[in-house]
Amino acid sequence: MAGLAPGTAAARDTAGGSGTGAPAPAACPDGLPVGTDCYEGRDANGAYYSIAVPHDWNGSLVMHAHGGPDLGAATPERNREDLGRWSVMVEEGYAWAGSSYRRGGYGVRMAAEDTENLRRLFVATFGQPERTYVHGQSWGGNVAAKIAETFAARAPRGGGRPAYDGALITNGAVAGGSRGYDHRVDLRAVYQFYCHNHPRPDERQYPLWSGLPVDSEMTNADVRARVQECTGVDSAPEDRTALQRRNLADILAVTKLPERTLVSHLSFATFTFRDIVAERLGGRNPFSNRGVRYTGSHDDRALNKGVQRFSADRSAVRDLSYDSDLTGVVDIPVLSLHAIDDPTVPVEQDAAYRASLAGARWGGARNLVQTFTRESEHSALSDSGYATALGALSSWVTDGTRPTPSGVAASCAAYDREYGAGCFFDPAYVPGDYASRVNPRPGGRHWPALTAARAKWWERWGDVGIAP
Repeated sequence: MAGLAPGTAAARDTAGGSGTGAPAPAACPDGLPVGTDCYEGRDANGAYYSIAVPHDWNGSLVMHAHGGPDLGAATPERNREDLGRWSVMVEEGYAWAGSSYRRGGYGVRMAAEDTENLRRLFVATFGQPERTYVHGQSWGGNVAAKIAETFAARAPRGGGRPAYDGALITNGAVAGGSRGYDHRVDLRAVYQFYCHNHPRPDERQYPLWSGLPVDSEMTNADVRARVQECTGVDSAPEDRTALQRRNLADILAVTKLPERTLVSHLSFATFTFRDIVAERLGGRNPFSNRGVRYTGSHDDRALNKGVQRFSADRSAVRDLSYDSDLTGVVDIPVLSLHAIDDPTVPVEQDAAYRASLAGARWGGARNLVQTFTRESEHSALSDSGYATALGALSSWVTDGTRPTPSGVAASCAAYDREYGAGCFFDPAYVPGDYASRVNPRPGGRHWPALTAARAKWWERWGDVGIAP
């Protein structure tokens, strides 16, 4: 069953309103400005939410789309953690609201709808903000980009302002679902070729693209133990065996993944792949490595001859693409911020996003400004950088002057005097294209991966996508 298409009557019927009750006053997380009013609640679809309104509210609202996707049940703790992590936005005078989403697991359109539901609830409770921005971090960047294409589309003639005035995407997974996980697809195949322990020969065999059998009780700790067994990744280099050193060197060289996040990438390709395949796509395979030639190992011929190959189910690709791929049709200002050495989401995903906007028939490249920083973390960047990026986006929306990377970088010093977290912008940096980092599949070099016309056709067709 497909999710509700944004903008349809059914989607409007499930959005907004007061949910299961009006926002209730709640204790604010540590680090928020003195005098901030915080609220919590749960909407009609079961999504928890948190709201913060500073005493010196500037009249604008930031809607936060969190990353992940989290695989457990939705909890209010996620919102509290994110509010604390991005308290800099409240410090800057913005109201902030974030949804846990109604369930764990994959579903970009679902997360976009739940974020929009919360925006409507905020308006019903506190009034219409002067400006509304959506901020997406990591996988939430995919959600925010989807919001920019669906809920922030240009209003029909006489239809008023769009619901969102601008989007801020930080370390965003903006290559979409049908191509954005190909580096992890390759990891599953390459890792198994060298390590033969996920699964082991004497364990139940299953296709690698499925992640893990539904009834498996494997844990993240178990995955780490197997990677350690094969590569010695948690040992000092001098304590690794010769075979471990060679296995690790080959896996990292072929996949181009950082050593420090090898386990987390494999965990994603285990547990999140299981969620996508078993829970969201009914057991169908959306992933392929047919036609990929792996290079960089000590023996590429043996690797390509022996690695497990598999082909995607076309209907599974369709549903994952409709849910998460981006059309590039964007009518509002979008400013992105990405750490050049992000170990989790390759910075080249920003190149894919730019190509999607440039390649769209009604492209939104004129509405995109991308900035990059000499940082090497994924989940949290400098508060000075966040404040700078949000300030640049706000100025762009307010006065219509499109910022430049050099101008954004220059403005950081003023924010850093307040936060002292450091300015790391590199205005000259331009990421290589996506294919320079992630092996392209046959026919997979053209962007966008999903055209607006195809998305519209599938929407009319119905029964497409991932159920909320």
